[in-house]
Amino acid sequence: MSAADERWMARAVELATAQMGRTWPNPAVACVIVRDDVVIAEAATADGGRPHAEEQAVPTAGDLARGATAYVTMEPCGARSSGRTSCSQFLLNAGVARVVVAAVDPSPFAAGRGVEKLRKAGLEVETGVLADRAAVLYEGYLHRVETGRPMVRLSNGGEGFDARLAASPKADLATELKRLGEAGYTRVWVEPGELADALAEQGLLTA
Repeated sequence: MSAADERWMARAVELATAQMGRTWPNPAVACVIVRDDVVIAEAATADGGRPHAEEQAVPTAGDLARGATAYVTMEPCGARSSGRTSCSQFLLNAGVARVVVAAVDPSPFAAGRGVEKLRKAGLEVETGVLADRAAVLYEGYLHRVETGRPMVRLSNGGEGFDARLAASPKADLATELKRLGEAGYTRVWVEPGELADALAEQGLLTA
């Protein structure tokens, strides 16, 4: 991992972090396209989850993307549930020569398929660059993939969260969270109090 890779991935993480809480049901992802150590395009997942970062950055870069390096905070999808052009295909079509990825996506539409697709096409792909810094972007998303529930954390303002959890402490909280997970929520917040205590007692509150 070069100093340049760290610098440009840090920029991508910064862009994605600014979109946290605004992109559900999709995670906040950023794509920074660099050529000759100059940013030629950058974008993050739009409000509401569409369009994806790569979908926005590639058209902005235009022909300058050919031979460039794309820094992406999460693995570009290898397929789309809608059947539309995948993010990995957007990068291939753009002609980038190298793709640097922070986190590998465990979803059925990625799970290494995006990286494999890019490598099979002859692109150089690096993974795990600033993965520790990108982890906060996807901890809720990964939690939902693994449990079917959004991650729940204490907060006083909910900045960067998808929504506030509003439920009776006496409700079936696991079922309530499953419902939110099915709706696409990945990170929800709750204020300290009776509801938070009930969640903690049931092992549903993330430290």
